[in-house]
Amino acid sequence: MMEEGVYGGGKAGAPFDPLTFVQRPQVILRAVTWLFSIIVFGCISSQGWSKNTKGDDVCLYNEDSNACNYGVGISVIAFLASLGFIAGEYFFEQMSSVKTRKRYVMADMGFSAFWSFLYFVGFCYLTNQWSRADTPSYGVNNMQAAIAFSFFAIFPWAGAAYLAFLRYKQGSDQAFAPSYEADPSNTGGGYSSYPDATDPDGGYSQPPFGGQPGQPQQPGMQQQQQAPPY
Repeated sequence: MMEEGVYGGGKAGAPFDPLTFVQRPQVILRAVTWLFSIIVFGCISSQGWSKNTKGDDVCLYNEDSNACNYGVGISVIAFLASLGFIAGEYFFEQMSSVKTRKRYVMADMGFSAFWSFLYFVGFCYLTNQWSRADTPSYGVNNMQAAIAFSFFAIFPWAGAAYLAFLRYKQGSDQAFAPSYEADPSNTGGGYSSYPDATDPDGGYSQPPFGGQPGQPQQPGMQQQQQAPPY
C-alpha cells in the first residue's frame, strides 16, 4: 500500500468510484482532447480532398497534401493517446510503485506539452495554406472547422501538461519531505554525551573499590582503607 496523495493519486488498492473518476480534471481534459481530435481528422478526412482537372486527389489547403496529412496524422495519434491516458488515469490509482507513478506522470507531462506544440504548428500551417488557396465549391465549413479546433486543442493539451507538472512537483516534494515530525513538547534536555557531565538529579559516581555498590562510604572507612605508611 502507498500513502495517500503520492504524485496526486489516491491510496493504491482503494475502491473505484466512477463518479469521482469522471470528475477528475485530468479525465475531463482527456475527454476534451479526444473530442477535438475526432473533429479535426473527421473534417479533413471527409471533405478535405477533391479531384483536379487531371483526376488526381488534391488537398483543399492550397493543394498541399502535406497539410491534410499533418492535420489527420496528429489528430489520429491524439485520439489514441487520449484514450490511452484515460485508461492510464484509471490504472494510476492501482499503481503500487512510486517509480511507476513517476514514469507515468513524466510521460504525461512530456507528451501533452509536445502535442500542444504540434497543434500550434498545425494551426499556423493550416491557416497559412488556407489563406493561399482558392475558395472551393464545397468543404469550406469543414476546412475552417479543422483550423478552429486545431487552435482549440492547444489549450486542453497544455492544461494536461500543467496538471502533470503539478503532480510531478507534488511527488518530488513528498520524496524529500521528512518521514517524521519533531515533538514540540519535548523541550527538556536529554542525557549528556560527555563523560564528565554532571548529573542534574544530584547523583554521585561510585569510586572504584568503594565497597558495596549503591552505598556511599563513610569518612571513617575511607581512612581505614588507606595504605599503611612504611
